[in-house]
Amino acid sequence: MSFAVRYRLCPLDPQAHLFEVSLTLRQPAAAGQVLRLPAWIPGSYMIREFARHIVAIRAESGNKAVALQKLDKHSWQAAPVKGELTVHYTVYAFDLSVRGAYLDGERGFYNGTSVFLQADGFEHEPCEVEILPPQDKAQAKWQVATSLPATDIKKSGFGRYRAANYDELIDHPVELGEFERVTFKACGVPHEFVVSGQYKADLKRLAADTKRICEWQIRFFGEPAPFERYVFMLYVGGDIYGGLEHRASTALVASRDDLPAPGLADGEIGDGYLKLLGLISHEYFHSWNVKRMKPAAFTPYDLNREGHTTLLWAFEGITSYYDDLALLRCGLIDEKRYLGLLAKTITGVARGNGRTKQTLADSSFDAWTKYYRQDENSPNSIVSYYTKGSLAALALDLHIRRETGGAKSLDTVMLALWQKWLADGQGLAEDEWERVAEEVTGLKLGKFFDMAIRSTADLPLAELLATQGVQMQMVPADSASDSGSVVDEFRAATLRPTLGVKSAPDALGVRLVSVLDGGAAQAAGLAGGDVIIAVNGLKVGDLDKAIGRCRIGDTVKIHTFRRDELNTYKVTLAATAADTCRLRLEDNGAGWPTH
Repeated sequence: MSFAVRYRLCPLDPQAHLFEVSLTLRQPAAAGQVLRLPAWIPGSYMIREFARHIVAIRAESGNKAVALQKLDKHSWQAAPVKGELTVHYTVYAFDLSVRGAYLDGERGFYNGTSVFLQADGFEHEPCEVEILPPQDKAQAKWQVATSLPATDIKKSGFGRYRAANYDELIDHPVELGEFERVTFKACGVPHEFVVSGQYKADLKRLAADTKRICEWQIRFFGEPAPFERYVFMLYVGGDIYGGLEHRASTALVASRDDLPAPGLADGEIGDGYLKLLGLISHEYFHSWNVKRMKPAAFTPYDLNREGHTTLLWAFEGITSYYDDLALLRCGLIDEKRYLGLLAKTITGVARGNGRTKQTLADSSFDAWTKYYRQDENSPNSIVSYYTKGSLAALALDLHIRRETGGAKSLDTVMLALWQKWLADGQGLAEDEWERVAEEVTGLKLGKFFDMAIRSTADLPLAELLATQGVQMQMVPADSASDSGSVVDEFRAATLRPTLGVKSAPDALGVRLVSVLDGGAAQAAGLAGGDVIIAVNGLKVGDLDKAIGRCRIGDTVKIHTFRRDELNTYKVTLAATAADTCRLRLEDNGAGWPTH
């Protein structure tokens, strides 16, 4: 097959973090071909301006230079030519996140949005990609991992791949390096898990547990899976965490300590490994909920500008609800462990005063300018469509179960939405998700959605959890590390003094990440970014310990640096708020619904 669009990518200089890319068009636009690099990547709703990483670009045709005119910050236009047009460019790649491109002497990774120019008018044309190996002998053992369909590759994976169009091309990230690989089948579909970075772990255990998650999700939506093979790409390092979904793969970053250690007992899952399994579950669930089913605002994606929707709560929040629920339903964790995770989510949402100011619909719509651009005041001004969205999904699930006597649930809605997508492949209009929910449950849900999605009211979780025999109590935290828990018995809370801040270590003392609304620190005039160096004349290393030696109502003297200015504040300590969730499963409770 002769492709009208051909790409060639080479790790040009790993030490300088440079990819070399070329794009060849067989029949460029007669008036001069326009080329552009996306401004954002689907799944991460912020303008990232990937074109800023192009450090050199030139064009040629028939071995003659062709003029390129810069049209805007991410677009170029080549002068008219007769015959093929080839554009050569160099991309700087040193973004360790899952959203961009990375290259050094140890590994390479890229999303297509970071490296592949889009040719106007060729968006729907099939294209070929040739991935070349590095030339340095130090990278002689590098391999390629990707879900992109191959046409002619070596055992290492280097060679030619194809994509049906530009949208498919950029939805298959690529991992390069000396990674380890484990494989398994889930409901008959080949899966592979590649892990790069420095670590010591039981990858067979990781594959076995991941398989359980995948098989539950495939069977939940119904076989066959919507892909022919699937690739997990995980880079492990220090204190990192994140994931980004794609149509037949996912890119993940996590702490090396979160991997299952060799010799881990069957059924033993530490908190770090549980966090990683939850991330895997989340990104895999997106294979259905956002990669196929999606808002109409994303069909098709316009990667040159923001695509606003009020529905991110339904695609990210509901996915966040099912990610932990899938761990329970596939048998990796028990009911008590699941409720512990739920308690932490409830606590996290309760501790953000932004929930009283921003609705889930607004949080979804403003993701571009607020959620993905957080600052020191964000806990006071925004609510997460991930975490509160997951609680809204929980509330909706329990509400439907209660009102239908258990005959219907959120599962009913999700499966109906999936069948709709299979039938028409269309995105959902802004009001359509709610209309489908009402149709398939037979319930009038307008008041629920007005409360949960379009108001800042707290969700009636205690009332709804009680229908499953789960009691809920909000109490002051027992300690600075108390983030919510499941308990056998409720007990009286102990009040502690607090400044009302979020903090982080700093070379000079403790840096205030955020100063919370209504807290003692805000009342005294402290601000996010201030560095506390002393409390009552003593140097601060552990702020919670320093404040913990005081009593509620005490006035303490705090010395800070704000930029390069030394300031002194007198702060009257307040009592901790009742913002920490305790859940208790009643002995005769109905038990958590497993279907």
